[in-house]
Amino acid sequence: MKKKITAALTVFAVLGGMGTGVYAGANLQEIKAFLNPGIKFKVDGQPVQLKNSSGAVVAPITYNNTTYLPVRAVSDLLGVTVNFNAAANTILLGEQTEGVSIAAGFDSSYHTKDPDKTVYKDKDYKDVHFDNGNGTRGSSFMLYPNKKYQKLYLQVAAIGDDIKDFSIIDSDTDTVLKKQNITAEEGLITIEVNISGVSKLFVTGDVQEGSSVFIPLTTSYYK
Repeated sequence: MKKKITAALTVFAVLGGMGTGVYAGANLQEIKAFLNPGIKFKVDGQPVQLKNSSGAVVAPITYNNTTYLPVRAVSDLLGVTVNFNAAANTILLGEQTEGVSIAAGFDSSYHTKDPDKTVYKDKDYKDVHFDNGNGTRGSSFMLYPNKKYQKLYLQVAAIGDDIKDFSIIDSDTDTVLKKQNITAEEGLITIEVNISGVSKLFVTGDVQEGSSVFIPLTTSYYK
């Protein structure tokens, strides 16, 4: 992961591209500050530009001998998710403390709550993606984290036979984030994927005839 921004300045990050709701009810104090577009930045030795959520270039602000950077722009450069909790008036960086189930809004042809298909090794997961392949050799679905999360923890099991080339792909850039074979004998496993800055995920695997893919939705989650 990109870890550092190189710049000859003292840095304190402030909000950028978070929307006007950030300021509602805040204790604001008017100051006189200066845009400072002359400052240049590098991430891991490579020149970069600070941009807001719309892709427009933004400049740091200098005030009282301190330079302030927009959190949104910096987090995008470093691959760290940023969110704002309006109720708590708090900026959230990186993984969230509590996981968010992928079940909400999940949509696939093989999304089921049928008890005949939601039980795996005597445990009923209630809400699952269950696909027996039907000889088509492929099973897939979409997820929509919408750049809100740092990690995806996806549970998956192969039933009957192994699943080959199980892949989690950034659908916007066609970048493979994770790819592995899943054996039936290893049982239910958890796949951890860094999804910072990702809007859409394409999840797919080669499900042979006679095998099934089992993904419990309530225990698979974003953070």
